[in-house]
Amino acid sequence: MNSLQRKLSESLTIFDGAIGTEIYRRNFFVNASFEQLSVSNPEVILDIHRQYLDAGAEVLTTNTFNANARRLGKFGLTDQVTAINRAGAELARRAIDEADLSGKILIAGSIGPIGEPESVADTRDRATLIAEQLEALVPVTDFIIFESLRTVIDLGAALEAIKKFPDLVYILSFAIDRHAENCCGDGLDEFKQLISTFPGSRPSAIGLNCGGGPESTLAELELLVNKTALPIVVQPNAGQPRGIDGRMIYMTSAEYFSTYAKRYAMLGAAAIGGCCGISPAHIQELARTIKPLSMAEKRDLPKVEIVESDLPSPVPISERSKLGSKLAAKKFVTSIEITPPRGFDLSATIAGARKCLDFGIDAVNLPDGPRASSRISPLVTAIAIEQQVGIETVLHCCCRDKSLLGLQADLLGCAGMGINNILFITGDPPKLGDYPYSSGVFDVDSIGLVKIQSRLNRGVDLGGKPINAPTKALIGVGADPNAIDPEREYRRICEKIEAGADFIITQPVFAPETLFAFIDRIEQLKIPLIAGIWPLVSYRNAEFMKTEVPGVVVPDAIMERMASAATREAQRDAGIEIAKESIREIRSRVQGLQISAPFGNVELALKVLK
Repeated sequence: MNSLQRKLSESLTIFDGAIGTEIYRRNFFVNASFEQLSVSNPEVILDIHRQYLDAGAEVLTTNTFNANARRLGKFGLTDQVTAINRAGAELARRAIDEADLSGKILIAGSIGPIGEPESVADTRDRATLIAEQLEALVPVTDFIIFESLRTVIDLGAALEAIKKFPDLVYILSFAIDRHAENCCGDGLDEFKQLISTFPGSRPSAIGLNCGGGPESTLAELELLVNKTALPIVVQPNAGQPRGIDGRMIYMTSAEYFSTYAKRYAMLGAAAIGGCCGISPAHIQELARTIKPLSMAEKRDLPKVEIVESDLPSPVPISERSKLGSKLAAKKFVTSIEITPPRGFDLSATIAGARKCLDFGIDAVNLPDGPRASSRISPLVTAIAIEQQVGIETVLHCCCRDKSLLGLQADLLGCAGMGINNILFITGDPPKLGDYPYSSGVFDVDSIGLVKIQSRLNRGVDLGGKPINAPTKALIGVGADPNAIDPEREYRRICEKIEAGADFIITQPVFAPETLFAFIDRIEQLKIPLIAGIWPLVSYRNAEFMKTEVPGVVVPDAIMERMASAATREAQRDAGIEIAKESIREIRSRVQGLQISAPFGNVELALKVLK
C-alpha cells in the first residue's frame, strides 16, 4: 500500500475544505491569481492550512488548483508554473511541520481542469500543461488529486499526462450533477470506460467534488458506489441558496453538512471533505461528528470464551414482561415515546405516562439522550414511571456514555428493579449535541450490547462468570427502513437477531412503501416489528425531520401538504391526519406502533391513535 491507500483503509479520513473561498473571504478578489499568493502573500495561505489542521483535517490540499501555464497566463505568470506549485506544496508542509504532525497528515497536490486556450498562440495541449504541473508537485506532495473533472476531455488529458509518471499516486475526482452527468451528457459510465482502457497506473481512489451541494452529492454517491470498488472521497460544495419565506438562504450550515456526511459514511465513503464554500468550521463539525462514528463502527464486543451449549435457555419471551407476553401471542401493541426532561422534575413525565395508562397504551418508550442531549437518567425515569403509574416502560440503552463495565452494571440494575423491556441502540455521538467536547465511549455498538444482554439472560456476565439468576430482559433493537445502504442495514438486522434480539422498532415512517419493502426483505427472520410514527407539528418541524435527521425520509407530497396549511394550528392538524393515514396504511403489516410525543405533547400523540 502507498501512504494514501493505507490512510483510507485505516479509518474514515477527513480532507480539508475550500481554499479559493477562504482566500476570497480575506479580501482578495477574483481579478488576481489566488495561486500566486503562495509566493507573494504566503502567510494568508499558511493561515488557511493552519485553520484546517486545527479543525481536524487529515489531508491538506495545495493552493495549486489553477497553477497551470494556461490559467496563470491570464495574469502574465506563465513562467512561474514551477515556482508557484512548489510554493503551494511547501506551505502545506510548513503548516504540518509547525503543528508537529509530520507523518500523520498527507498533502494532496491539487490539479484542476486546464481550460480553453485564450488565444490562437496558445497551442500546447492539455496533457503537456498537466505534465508540467506534475513535474513540480510530485516530488513535494504525497499524492495528486485531479479535481473537478467535468468532461471526458479533462479526464483524457489527465490520463495522458499520467503516462509520464508510472508510479504516480493519484485520485480522479469528478464534478457532476445528481444524475451523474455533466452538461455535455458525459457521466460515470463514460468516465469508467475511459479509465478501464487506460494502460497506465490505476488511481488509488475515485472522488466526487463540487457538484450541487451536500444533498445533490448524496445522489451522485448512491450511483457511484455501484460502479467502483475503489475507495471514494466525497467533497461537496456549499450548494445553491434556497428560497425560504421570501429570503434566499444557504442551507449548508456546519451541522447540515455533517448530517449529510454521516450519510456519506453510511454509504461507505472512505474520506470526506469539502469544496467551494466549505470552511474550517464545516470541517471541524465534520471531524467531531464522523470520527467517533467511524471509531465505534470498527469496534466490536471483545471475545468471551463461553461454551454456549452449557448455558441454560433464557426465560421464554412470554414470561419476561406484559409487552413480551403480547408480542409472543402475536397481539397488537402500542407505545408512546416520551423524552425524559432536561431537569430533574419528573412530574410532567409522570402525568404524561398516567394519560397513556388511562388510554390503554401498553408501554412508555424512554429515549437515552437523543441527539446527544443531557437529560435525567432514563433508568431513573423508568423506575419512577413503573412504580408511580404502573405502566411498563421500554428503556433505551445506548453505548455512548459508559464503558462495558458501566453498561453491564446498568443492565443488572434494570433486572433488579424489574425494568425488563430494553431497546439497545448505538447512540448519537456527543459531537452532535450541546456538549461536543464530551468523550464518546462506544466500547461496543448495539450488536455487541445485545450480545451482553443475551448472555445475562442465560445467567452469565460479560466475563463468563455466573450471576445469581438469569435476567429476563425483552431485547429490542432499532431499524432504519430508509437506510441509504439497505444491504448494510439488512446485514446489521440479521446480526442483531443472531445476537439475541426479540423485537424491532423502526425509525419514524412517512413513506409506507419504503416500510413495506423493508418488511418484505426481513419477513423470513420472523421477528415482531413495531413501526415508529412521528406526528408533525409544523412545516418547520417537517423540514427539520427531512433535512437534519438521518434515517427519516419525508416525501415531497407531505412537505407540500404541510406548507399549504395556513396557520400553525392547521399545520399541527395536518400532521396528525398524516400520521393517522400512515397508521391506516401500515397497520395490517406490523405488530405494533410507537407514537412519538413531539416536544413532550402526549395528548397530541394520543390523538393520533383515537
